[in-house]
Amino acid sequence: MAKIKTSYFCQNCGAQSAKWIGKCPACGEWNTYVEEVVQREELTPTSAWKVSSSSSQVASKPKPIAEISFQEQQRIQTKDQELNRVLGGGIVPGSMVLIGGEPGIGKSTLMLQIALGLQGQRVLYVSGEESEQQIKMRAERLEAQVSDCYILTETSTQNIFKQIELLQPQVVVVDSIQTLHSSFIEAGAGSVSQVRECTAELLKFAKESGTPVFLIGHITKEGNLAGPKILEHMVDTVLQFEGDRHMTYRILRTTKNRFGSTSELGIYEMLGSGLREVSNPSEILISQREDAFSGIAIGATLEGNRPLLIEVQSLVSVATYGTPQRASTGFDGKRLNMLLAVLEKRGGYRLGAQDVFLNIAGGLKVEDPALDLAVCASILSSFEDMPIPSTTCFAAEVGLGGEVRAVNRVENRITEAEKLGFRDIYISKYNKKGVDLSKFSIQIHAVGRLEDVFQGLFG
Repeated sequence: MAKIKTSYFCQNCGAQSAKWIGKCPACGEWNTYVEEVVQREELTPTSAWKVSSSSSQVASKPKPIAEISFQEQQRIQTKDQELNRVLGGGIVPGSMVLIGGEPGIGKSTLMLQIALGLQGQRVLYVSGEESEQQIKMRAERLEAQVSDCYILTETSTQNIFKQIELLQPQVVVVDSIQTLHSSFIEAGAGSVSQVRECTAELLKFAKESGTPVFLIGHITKEGNLAGPKILEHMVDTVLQFEGDRHMTYRILRTTKNRFGSTSELGIYEMLGSGLREVSNPSEILISQREDAFSGIAIGATLEGNRPLLIEVQSLVSVATYGTPQRASTGFDGKRLNMLLAVLEKRGGYRLGAQDVFLNIAGGLKVEDPALDLAVCASILSSFEDMPIPSTTCFAAEVGLGGEVRAVNRVENRITEAEKLGFRDIYISKYNKKGVDLSKFSIQIHAVGRLEDVFQGLFG
């Protein structure tokens, strides 16, 4: 008998070691190394996709790049326009897409909704986590039309490939990659070696058959995709499904895409009947109010390539418990403290003895510095108890000297504000260079200091 070969793998980052070590030299985590069997079984005539394909046996030869023929591939269009945008125009044949997100965020709902919506495409939905009855129950809740979608509850890759050869699907969805196991590896399902082996088998199938494969992946407590880092390197596209489970909005981001831009994102609203596409998120993120309230300002920000107008809400009140409180939801707390220091030092507003609470409406988390001016205007509006006109918005960064700094792609922000009916927008005067502002009908206030903004708002 052949000697069984084992190795030690870090369950956090996938690093390999010949012996057990306490601290991983790659990621710095302690006690994460686990021994796994790496000896493969002998290939048999009943083995999976590896034997049925003979193209890998042909040795490749170098070819001049000028002689390589290239034809633009016809992408598979889904009914989900948000997904089409994120993928760069549709599903590329032979591609492998990995989607990750927190438990309960809606990954399985999104993929089942897409699988049921692919009319004219034979789809195989492989689930290793749910039974057929559970999937049918979700499909009934989604109220999907009758489609050519087949459900397979299986975790063995060898059995999955046998069914694939019989069914010949045009799209394959796997939920999830951590539940699959291959008989070529004796380690348990979800281990580093099993995840890597199962992904390699599915990747070979996708490339040689031209069938797109979607993988659902788990994440760690830090929010990273579980398993070895090589998992993200092997696939063509990595999508991150984000959002607060207590809020209705979800964001689908691209962190890697070999066939399109990584700056695109899709926005969904979670409903009882599934995920609804949000084509114009600005109208939802801005609350429709009849009365004017202080502490509310609208900021023009960018999420990927999409301009969004987001409502910033602030509440400033006298600190009654000694030490002032600083709390923010959806905005960086350290940046909030910096802006408060700028307002007190450069603007002369006594905020040191005030409680300041900041909230980004809609449950979004925003990192765009162009929201700085809207945050400052919102805080000052609440401090002075003077409302800001609902037709005014802001798009500028604030520096430590109290200066209003320029932001990128200001034309897209102005266009979005004009489309939504805003009459005034405050930007940095340094954004006027190389930008034709005369083509906009919205009133543009180009300012250089915070004092200019407050003077224009409150006189």
